[in-house]
Amino acid sequence: MDLLITYDVNTLTKEGRRRLRRVAKVCTGFGQRVQFSVFECTVSETDYERLRQRVRAEIDSLEDSLRIYRLPGGRETLVESFGRDGYIDFTDPLII
Repeated sequence: MDLLITYDVNTLTKEGRRRLRRVAKVCTGFGQRVQFSVFECTVSETDYERLRQRVRAEIDSLEDSLRIYRLPGGRETLVESFGRDGYIDFTDPLII
């Protein structure tokens, strides 16, 4: 399943900046950053549940915001990108 994850973490405190780094680290483990606080992920149902649990454990629900959007048609049919796009399709062959 393809997901879009966005988050807004309150970074006015040292703890907030720590949460921001930890949320980004969790998301990096499941997908790739396409903007500062936006990740695109392709995961299985099992990984989806694991991702949800891990990222929810990192945020402060009173100060932060986290959104996970399921992309029902897949990234290739739903996403239009303009300007710099560092997205890498890991399902295609990689040539080194």
